[in-house]
Amino acid sequence: MRCILLGNTNDFMDVTIDHNRRRKLAKLLLDLAIWCVALPVALFLRTDSMSASDYTADLALLLLITLPFKAGALWVLGLFRQSWRRVSMDDLVRLSLAVVSVSVVTYIVLFVAPADVLVLPRSVPVLEALIAVAGMSLARVTIRFEKERVGKQQAVSEGRRRQVLIVGAGESGSLMAREMRRNPEKGLIPVGFLDDDPAKLRTRVAGVPVVGSLNRIKPAMRATGADEVLIAMPSADGDTIRRVVEQAREADIPHRILPAIHDLISGVVSISQIRPVNLEDLLRRDPVKLETSLIRQYVTGRRVLVTGAGGSIGSEIVRQVSRFEPAHIVLLGRGENSVFLMEQEMRRSYPHVSISPVITDVRDMEKLDQVFAEHRPEVVFHAAAHKHVPLMEANPDQAIFNNVGGTRNLATLALEYGVTRFVNVSTDKAVNPTSVMGASKRCAELIVRQAAEKAGPDQHFVSVRFGNVLGSRGSVVPFFQKQIARGGPVTVTDADMIRFFMTIPEAAQLVLQAGGMNTPGAVYVLDMGKPVKIIDLARDLILLSGLEPDRDIEIKVTGMRPGEKLYEELLTAEEGTVESQHEKIFVAPKKAMQSEELSALLDRLFDAAAQRDGLAIRRALLDIIPTAKFELLHKEEQQPA
Repeated sequence: MRCILLGNTNDFMDVTIDHNRRRKLAKLLLDLAIWCVALPVALFLRTDSMSASDYTADLALLLLITLPFKAGALWVLGLFRQSWRRVSMDDLVRLSLAVVSVSVVTYIVLFVAPADVLVLPRSVPVLEALIAVAGMSLARVTIRFEKERVGKQQAVSEGRRRQVLIVGAGESGSLMAREMRRNPEKGLIPVGFLDDDPAKLRTRVAGVPVVGSLNRIKPAMRATGADEVLIAMPSADGDTIRRVVEQAREADIPHRILPAIHDLISGVVSISQIRPVNLEDLLRRDPVKLETSLIRQYVTGRRVLVTGAGGSIGSEIVRQVSRFEPAHIVLLGRGENSVFLMEQEMRRSYPHVSISPVITDVRDMEKLDQVFAEHRPEVVFHAAAHKHVPLMEANPDQAIFNNVGGTRNLATLALEYGVTRFVNVSTDKAVNPTSVMGASKRCAELIVRQAAEKAGPDQHFVSVRFGNVLGSRGSVVPFFQKQIARGGPVTVTDADMIRFFMTIPEAAQLVLQAGGMNTPGAVYVLDMGKPVKIIDLARDLILLSGLEPDRDIEIKVTGMRPGEKLYEELLTAEEGTVESQHEKIFVAPKKAMQSEELSALLDRLFDAAAQRDGLAIRRALLDIIPTAKFELLHKEEQQPA
């Protein structure tokens, strides 16, 4: 039975500090001792045992002269602060620099000293430097090897030793192999690399052999005895990750991954960053490269308002904006709990950023006017919206009041209060809409374009259109995950349905990037990569949960719901596409309808919404968006009176 005595925490801290000081002093003294011993050894090697005795007095004098320089070099370069158990090439370079600098001083002393005072062979400082570097390096390497030996024994005794096959022999893979060797107590032993680069095959990276290409997981596993596969390709695309994961599944070997490159912000690759493969890895594309200077120009030092600040996209926009040092952020949202949680996160993670949480509805013009008058926002990101297609089909009036009316309120106030940047977050469902939700977002784009025509030369009103966002509130992925957790079935509305996907951080970053571009009234379209079949998405999630589709979890096709379509479009045919200065963002230019005509049609739309007349709402939407396709409207119109 073991007892733990809890005492004063300060006493414990004092003991720890004293221990660290003693350890640093011990390393300093050991280095100094090895360095001092190197001088007589160098003299002995330069002469012989009989001749060396003739230089005893000169040797003692030279030691006395150079001792302060040696101690000073060790102190100034901080060699005693190095972790000898994690010694690296950089540490050895610093050590060599210290020794060489003092050797130069020693050589100068021998050169200028009078012959009757100090006489030693002038090659002695060179030999001393080589011996000192070798001896001090050996001390460090010995400590490191002993630590690794003890760590390996500990891992073996606790049954944690696992041999790892690393996929990707690039920078991240080699760093990971070195990290495993430096931390043997973790029980991960690199036994081989796989890489598609022919130049790396049958070579060694970080001391580990490259045993084959990415298509050779099963043979490589047998050849190396690997217990686990680690995917160390942070910049690889989703197809490559999928190919590796499928092979690992077929070989029935556990597989984990390093995060995507945009998650490795610190540039440090460590064992703690290894995690299970998730859906974002299978869908990943090339990382988004932000032009931060463009974003800083319109965000840094500005007052920013974010609507829907408690939602998935709005909250991520707030996080991304906070990186660029705004003067103030207004967190505006209707759900008090989500705004409260965002406020707490901001105060914890970004305490230097001034914030104001505001609970209101974008339909409340009077409250919005008060917010604009009080905070005078210079930049507005409008992410508040109703987005569930079937719910908006059943409640079309709410889609109009919130998505269309809210956008008109904000655009009106932005013009009145001189907002310099207004960014409306839109959706691919706004293209040739088959749903009220999609049509309402298209109306919002037209309102923003109309505001751009009325804006001053220093005001920019734009919309940003993208597809589904992985992990966003109410999206298909959390829905599937809940169904899997319940044991199925996973329900898919149509086996051929496809959608575009991107991650929440990626969407927010591109929204910020588009906000800095100067095409007033434009609808910016984000590059969503390849569309994904929803049924394939369901299969991937089931497999990532460690289960088999249609064996452990049934996939059930239920039929399309009202307002849905098989595939989403990011551009209409008549819009075309124009490249912007950013490789991931395109512009969809289109001449807007006359402002007076749009205003009249919108008034008619709001009248229909006020009467809660779904058919009248759809007819009004068709007048605004001739390319809209409402199946329900056509069916009702075809019915006899």
